[in-house]
Amino acid sequence: MSLSVVVPCYRSARILPTLVERLNGVLPGITPDHEVILVVDSTDDTWDAASQLAVKYEHVQAIRMARNYGQHNALIAGIRAASFDRIITMDDDLQHPPEELPKLVAALTDDLDVVYAVSEQEEHGAFRNITSWGAKNLVLGGTMGIPNADVLGALRIFRTFLRAGFDQVNGPHVSVDIVLSWTTTRVGSTTVRMDQRTDGRSGFTFRSLLKHAVNMILGYSTKPLRLVTYLGFLIGICGLALTSRLIYLYFVGDTTVAGFTTIASLVTVFSSAQLIGIGVLGEYLGRVHAHGMGRPTYVIREHVNGATRMRELTDVSGGTPRAC
Repeated sequence: MSLSVVVPCYRSARILPTLVERLNGVLPGITPDHEVILVVDSTDDTWDAASQLAVKYEHVQAIRMARNYGQHNALIAGIRAASFDRIITMDDDLQHPPEELPKLVAALTDDLDVVYAVSEQEEHGAFRNITSWGAKNLVLGGTMGIPNADVLGALRIFRTFLRAGFDQVNGPHVSVDIVLSWTTTRVGSTTVRMDQRTDGRSGFTFRSLLKHAVNMILGYSTKPLRLVTYLGFLIGICGLALTSRLIYLYFVGDTTVAGFTTIASLVTVFSSAQLIGIGVLGEYLGRVHAHGMGRPTYVIREHVNGATRMRELTDVSGGTPRAC
């Protein structure tokens, strides 16, 4: 087994030396084949700290983004640069203790492709916990239809072959969790200890969470377009009921305004027709949008080629292939 640890770094110059030192104390006990990839996504002195660590330690590499692209975009850059067969992603603020990584590695059993770490107890305040729960369960789980959305988090391990699902992903609004959900359904979780942030202040705000949720819904789902169609049918049903009542009132003589029945009926009918028409067009646009998401057609887990094996045996024996 070999392991790549990808860490997106944002304004963490003072924390990185401690983080790398603690990783150096843990990773050799997991596997001798390991690397740490520091992806710097800020324009302060974080790059200086990361590049110095990359020079100091052979197994550490530092990647500097041209500007601040966001956490998930930085993760994609680090994931694409990973060399080994399993990838761990973690935050740079020491809320994810490196000492807990062996639990994460052990949880990635043969029947799983992705494992998320779930905190033993919530390390954030009530407001953030509630909003985070809503983003996971209502947006990712309900709207996006992602299974196991309640266990999603920034501390995760997955098999590197899933990276093939990232090949066509582009644009500014990227979500690692959504892309992973496209590549496999073999997802698990394990409980680990998580610590409080030791330095600096989190950039989390309700506004940033709301913006991220909107970006995910509009960027990876066509359900908002489909809602327009459903709304059109709903208005059509209500309009039909209203038209029936207006016609009844007309025949019993309770309508006092001339032409009101006709105008009201036409408004409801055409409003419904317009929304349904917009919804149908939206479905076609949604299919075009889905093709542009970069969602993989397939991801290959393994490939065994018997013909290749027979050619190898022929080359070794120098003659007729031997029976395997």
